[in-house]
Amino acid sequence: MTERIALGVAYHGGGFHGWQRQKETRTVQATLEEALSRIADHPVVTRAAGRTDSGVHAMGQVVHFDTTALRSDKAWTEGVNRWLPNDLAVRWVAHPGAEFDARFSAQSRTYRYLLFVDPFVNPFIESVALREHRALDPALMNESAQYLVGEHDFTSFRAAHCQSKSAMRRVTSILVGEHQGFIHIEVSANAFLYHMVRNIVGALRLVGARQRPPEWMGDLLLAKDRHQAGRMAPAHGLYLEHVGYDASYQLPATTGHTPFRQLFDRSP
Repeated sequence: MTERIALGVAYHGGGFHGWQRQKETRTVQATLEEALSRIADHPVVTRAAGRTDSGVHAMGQVVHFDTTALRSDKAWTEGVNRWLPNDLAVRWVAHPGAEFDARFSAQSRTYRYLLFVDPFVNPFIESVALREHRALDPALMNESAQYLVGEHDFTSFRAAHCQSKSAMRRVTSILVGEHQGFIHIEVSANAFLYHMVRNIVGALRLVGARQRPPEWMGDLLLAKDRHQAGRMAPAHGLYLEHVGYDASYQLPATTGHTPFRQLFDRSP
């Protein structure tokens, strides 16, 4: 009998060439599937809620796979983790039923981008947040970000080689906050275009540095021109933090603990 299993997965993206399996390169999917296959004693193929890029982290990634192996939940968590490297871990296991699909059953996704303002290199933070040497105004950034809330054509914020047929996406919330030198940008939407969050962050950095006014973000939406939106933010500050599903699947909470998350518990 085949059963569909769901897992909550976390990883530091710095040592991986993205989620998706590729030949002769280290990816999250291939590394996870190898460990799962050892526990299942048969080849395992996974599907993820989001195919994160090279260098992007995740605390709330959700995956599913099918198996004929009868194993305990402890085997799918602690057992799998014994075969995983320290930069990848299974956080929980669930049994949502055969109709569940980690990607297509998802109703929302939340990404968080971390910046820290410091003119000097901090070796303890460089790999998990983008260091910003110039002062940024998070209040201006948050004001500007609100132009993006709602259903819009996000052509100005999609990668040139994005393969999505439509640039229409619905951003349900976007908040920018600051605490003790860290700035966080949290974006929730029904789905995202390729590089959409990193391009949004790149534009908001210009607003925060007072190189563009807050209303410029609305102008970018109307322009539908990627070249006007500024440079894309690097991958290492970005986290897939949460994936939302219908409550009927009874999945554990998929929000992880992004580094320094306790700094941002207050509303911006």
